Amino acid sequence: MPATPASFYFDLASPLAYLAAERILHVLPGPAEWQPVLAAELPGPELFDAFRCEQERDAFRSDVARRGTELRLQPLRWPEPFPFDSALAMRVATYAKSIGRTVPFAQAAFRQAFAGARDLSQLDNVLIAAAACEMHPAAVARGAELRSVREQLAATTSDAARQQIKDVPAIVVGEHVFEGDSCVEHAAAAMNEASVGATR
Repeated sequence: MPATPASFYFDLASPLAYLAAERILHVLPGPAEWQPVLAAELPGPELFDAFRCEQERDAFRSDVARRGTELRLQPLRWPEPFPFDSALAMRVATYAKSIGRTVPFAQAAFRQAFAGARDLSQLDNVLIAAAACEMHPAAVARGAELRSVREQLAATTSDAARQQIKDVPAIVVGEHVFEGDSCVEHAAAAMNEASVGATR
């Protein structure tokens, strides 16, 4: 019996979503649909610019870097500025979804941001990620400005909020929502449990 399908909600500005994106294909026992959303428009996003002091910010960055090392990722490098405005990149991610390139584009873009230290509010940096998965730069630039793409991104974000998703990364399995750094592992357990239950 195949595992229960899942939906993975992400925003390219989130380093925690980056860590989840690097694990999800290896940890989940079945497929997940990648859903681009604007985290800033969800009910309770971590905006990454509200640290009480520099020490608190540095501790957060060190923790993310440590987890990246544990996952054997490339050394984590922070884009400047951080946080950056992800609206452009998320429109491109939505366009990529419309042509079946969501996963390769998102992975390339996450790595540009958090391994390459590139600001994804800049079109040139987004186009580098798009080129890595054979998306034509002119088509990407046009696609990012399409009204239909903007409307789809807004609709997916609204749908996420209706499902009580407060922040990214988040994975929905059936009626269950898993958020935060451990969402991949919790979702994997839920998918396995659902599959076992279906065979009884």
